[in-house]
This record gives sequence, C-alpha cells and structure tokens, in this order.
Amino acid sequence: MVSIPERKAAYKRGWNAPASRGHAPTVECGFCGRMVPKYKCFVTYRGFRITDPGLRREIDSRFVAATTHKIYVCPQCARFHGIVQKKKR
Repeated sequence: MVSIPERKAAYKRGWNAPASRGHAPTVECGFCGRMVPKYKCFVTYRGFRITDPGLRREIDSRFVAATTHKIYVCPQCARFHGIVQKKKR
C-alpha cells in the first residue's frame, strides 16, 4: 500500500486570534480611524522632540513636555507608512 502525502495550504495567514471571531477587542487606527482587531494592529509611538541643538540650548528642558504616546496602526496603513514591509521570499 502506497501512502499519499498530505497537501499543505499554499498560504497560511499569520494572525493568532486570542478569541473567537467577533469577540476580539477592537482599537482605532491612529492614521485612518478604522476599527481593527487589536491582535492585527502594529504598535508605534508618536511624540515631539526638538532636534535643533541651538534651540535645545536656549529652551530649558523643564518647560518642554516631550511626551510620547502609543498608537495602534492597521495593517494597510502600516504598509503605506513604511512601518512594516512585505516578507521577501
């Protein structure tokens, strides 16, 4: 008796959903505003920094609020803005 090897899927999606479909928590994309499941999003940080050295010397660091905040980015915007790139095969 000859055993036939099982076929593998040509493409396997890389998401690991934590809950059943429709029950995953959703977040808003920081660029387009689309509601996307949290496990599909990419995390990036936005903030404000003074890069000019002359201006940095003049302004006292106590009076500048250089905060960063976390934003979630949907896969479409992440590819468009260069946060992630397609895998090279």
